[in-house]
Amino acid sequence: MREMTSEKLFKLAPAQFPLLLQEIPDPPKQLYIKGTLPPDTNTTLCVVGSRKHSPYGKQVVDTLISSLRGKPVTVISGLALGIDALAHEAALAAGLATVAVPGSGLGRKVIAPRSNLGLADRIVECGGALVSEFEPDFRSTPWAFPQRNRIMAGLSHAILIIEARDRSGTLITARLAGEYNRDVLATPGSLFSDGSVGPHQLIRDGATPITSAVDLHEALALTSETVTQEPLELSHYSGDEQIILKVLAEPRGRDEVIRLSRLGTSKANMTIAALEMKSVIKEERGSLFRL
Repeated sequence: MREMTSEKLFKLAPAQFPLLLQEIPDPPKQLYIKGTLPPDTNTTLCVVGSRKHSPYGKQVVDTLISSLRGKPVTVISGLALGIDALAHEAALAAGLATVAVPGSGLGRKVIAPRSNLGLADRIVECGGALVSEFEPDFRSTPWAFPQRNRIMAGLSHAILIIEARDRSGTLITARLAGEYNRDVLATPGSLFSDGSVGPHQLIRDGATPITSAVDLHEALALTSETVTQEPLELSHYSGDEQIILKVLAEPRGRDEVIRLSRLGTSKANMTIAALEMKSVIKEERGSLFRL
């Protein structure tokens, strides 16, 4: 039976858990909920990554999650700093349901990190939920975060990793997702970024690479209708993106694009990757071209 606790929290017994969470071999004994859980019919996507994200990582989060606008998708993450918080913010901006699983109880005095208390409030106000197996007054502690990762993986149909360093806690969530027979997705990044080590390792181990919004929609088995694209009006893009798009008035090799852009190798490659994520340009047979 659903039990009401303080601060408008509900306590669920295992039989009341979302169906996906009931499937895992080590479900929690109880679950505290603040807010509204989305229906089991929604596709649930867990988005996690580095606490110290790069500008590229933020672009990836914003681009991929905004492409899900209007879809029956719930975004799940851990309310942590970095990619987690960006994922919740992007979901709210896209009008998607989002569920946060902090490494603490759900009492306002203990929500962690404290800097994301306002975000936690907005998640609930916008129709999402906060979820924890810990007692409402439980303060976060290092061992609690790996433990809560199994709940994020268990609640999800698929998990998407966006930037993760070697031995990152994010990789624990990915490993659990694999053990629970969930789809593991990862976004490639720069060869020169520490944040690319985790996703690249996962891809080598069999994770599905996500290089565009189209890839994400296919991985989530969403409807096959065309992903909405922005009109190719240069004013819709950043200054660096406009430079790359102008250079690509005709197909060119990557080295030539970098040279003609005069942005420098690192900035040019980051901009090219962002445009590929937006499905505006594509690289095939050694040439980059606009779509």
